[in-house]
Amino acid sequence: MDNTLQQYNTEIGKCRELFEKKNTDYGDSWRILRPKSVTDQIMIKALRIRSIEEKGVTKVGESIEDEFIGIYNYGIIGLMQLKYSGKTEAMSVSEIMAMYDHELEETRNLMLKKNHDYGEAWREMRVSSFTDLILMKINRTKQIEDNAGNTIVSEGIDANYQDMMNYSIFALITLHQNIK
Repeated sequence: MDNTLQQYNTEIGKCRELFEKKNTDYGDSWRILRPKSVTDQIMIKALRIRSIEEKGVTKVGESIEDEFIGIYNYGIIGLMQLKYSGKTEAMSVSEIMAMYDHELEETRNLMLKKNHDYGEAWREMRVSSFTDLILMKINRTKQIEDNAGNTIVSEGIDANYQDMMNYSIFALITLHQNIK
């Protein structure tokens, strides 16, 4: 489990670094996105990963790893938008990163709890299965969004974003283990 946490922290560190750099370049322009649009952005990235997995080649130059990082960061954006979308004043990079770190920590804690209960079953999975699980979670999220966020017995949009984020990190860990 210690190795998992170390690997997980390495991968989220890369995600965080890129997010901070993009927020320095673009500011908080992403705050215009509604959660449904964030879900669609995650869907586009996951569908691109699936396409690359099936075709075996990319013509754009962005890797599968880049797309999993994008899914993680859009997941954070989604979580922040669910909580703070009514806030209209401009935010500094330090304010944004404090919110990012809060969502990162909550999602990492969820991973630790689930990883304990599931006994690191994810380590036996293929990267393509993480892609499929993310796509399934996107479909679930879209259905919940179409139901105005209401569920009867299911987890909400936030839990689905967190699962997509954690699947992305597991995929990154798996990809980087297979490279070595």
